[in-house]
Amino acid sequence: MALMKAAQISYPGGEFQLVEREIPEPQSHQVRVRVEACGICHGDVFVKEGLFPGIRYPRIPGHEIAGYIDKVGKNVTAWSTGQRVGVGWHGGHCFECKPCLQGDFSNCQNSLITGIDFDGGYAEYMVVSTSALTKIPQDFNSLEVAPLLCAGIATFNALRNSGAQGGDVVAVQGIGGLGHLAIQYAQKLGFRVVAISRGQDKKKLAMELGASDYIDTESVEVSQTLQSMGGAKVILATAPNSKAISTLVDGLSVNGKLLILGATPQPIEVSPLQLIKGRKSIQGWHGGHAQDAEESLNFSALAGIRPKIEVFPLEQVSQAYQQMLHNRARFRVVLQIAALS
Repeated sequence: MALMKAAQISYPGGEFQLVEREIPEPQSHQVRVRVEACGICHGDVFVKEGLFPGIRYPRIPGHEIAGYIDKVGKNVTAWSTGQRVGVGWHGGHCFECKPCLQGDFSNCQNSLITGIDFDGGYAEYMVVSTSALTKIPQDFNSLEVAPLLCAGIATFNALRNSGAQGGDVVAVQGIGGLGHLAIQYAQKLGFRVVAISRGQDKKKLAMELGASDYIDTESVEVSQTLQSMGGAKVILATAPNSKAISTLVDGLSVNGKLLILGATPQPIEVSPLQLIKGRKSIQGWHGGHAQDAEESLNFSALAGIRPKIEVFPLEQVSQAYQQMLHNRARFRVVLQIAALS
């Protein structure tokens, strides 16, 4: 019996366990991926703490996976061994429900989540449906690709579907794991990018990433400053702070949209009058499916967009997770599972 190294959670709230598990075999319409790198995302807290209903334990987390196909299962015709592939949050769809029939695979009513519904990438190998596979451009190494399969697709896909046009004011709230990528994408998409953060320590970085303007929330009022620029067509909220997000609505332009990516359980506060005047709107965005991820990677390669990462070996998974959890990373944490091919 062939074995692999993996990091698993055995019960909700448990610590990471470094274990040896049997290498899984791909079933029909599945492939096996030899994992080279896997990002650690805040979404992995769902597995670590048991916050997502229906998780079966023990479970191997990880939904920012980059590697190559090691073996194909039956009825796989479009993929072959040796191909470099990525796997993100979207772990596959049914092709049969109403959203799928309309081509909206991201909202499949029977979709699977990588690392939650099945074992993810904190392991040397994992198996996944072909409907979740993304081709990786040759310009990328796996360590750079991994975070783009979640944070990258979420920010890029939100911006390109936001309705904003070249030259419009687009504000990015938060300069962290999501925000540092959102600024790069927004600049390359041709927007006037306004970075929003607390204090002056991130101003230099924001401007280097592509921001045209910087708003320090400690020294000025955000909405008034945005209105002095004509208002923001889109504000991308990437930091999970409901109180801070609530203050952004009045900074929108006419027909402006507040797009929320920073997941937080606390409610935001907004009055109907704030939205009615100026036809403003609030929308959530959670990422995309495999084709969206492929287009995100292709755009990133074309535009020269790269995440800022900190790399840890699998054996230091607990330390790496804490680095992410306590917001000490600058800006994405990646586990290197194997030597890069």
